[in-house]
Amino acid sequence: MTANPKDEEMVDAKLKSTGVPSEELLEKFKPPKENREQGPVVMIECFEKIPCDPCNKACKFGAVKPFDDINDLPQVDYDKCTGCGICIGHCPGLAIFVIDENYTEDSSLVMLPYEFLPLPKEGDIVKGLDREGNYVTDATVIKAKESNRKNSNYVVSLEVPKGDAFVVRNFETK
Repeated sequence: MTANPKDEEMVDAKLKSTGVPSEELLEKFKPPKENREQGPVVMIECFEKIPCDPCNKACKFGAVKPFDDINDLPQVDYDKCTGCGICIGHCPGLAIFVIDENYTEDSSLVMLPYEFLPLPKEGDIVKGLDREGNYVTDATVIKAKESNRKNSNYVVSLEVPKGDAFVVRNFETK
């Protein structure tokens, strides 16, 4: 199943005025429920047409479809997405996340881009933040991975309570 609107710029009033997308806009980019129930899937929060396509080039499974025009919004074929997260480190806009709503019975996993050093360590408890930088929940660092590619982002995997996988988009150390 493919998601993400293709030919329209997805800029709403809230995004234009605050830099934070509205819940209605985010809903259009949420992976289909049937794919989320099967395991980890990518969520690309890329809302404006800009000349960028590293996500497509990074995906070795063909889940991020080729662009007809370099300004197109990314299109995801969720039937091909394995949730590997390789695309996360390649996105210069920090707009790609992997969500696993079924990580454990009580928790979800969020893989997110991170640009700062030092990297948190496995087992660290951090403050999970929403898109506006507000505290949401404590989160446990499951993995903090350095990229082996120059000019790419680090990828940090956080365990969060069920229900917070689509809310936590950043963190700060305690």
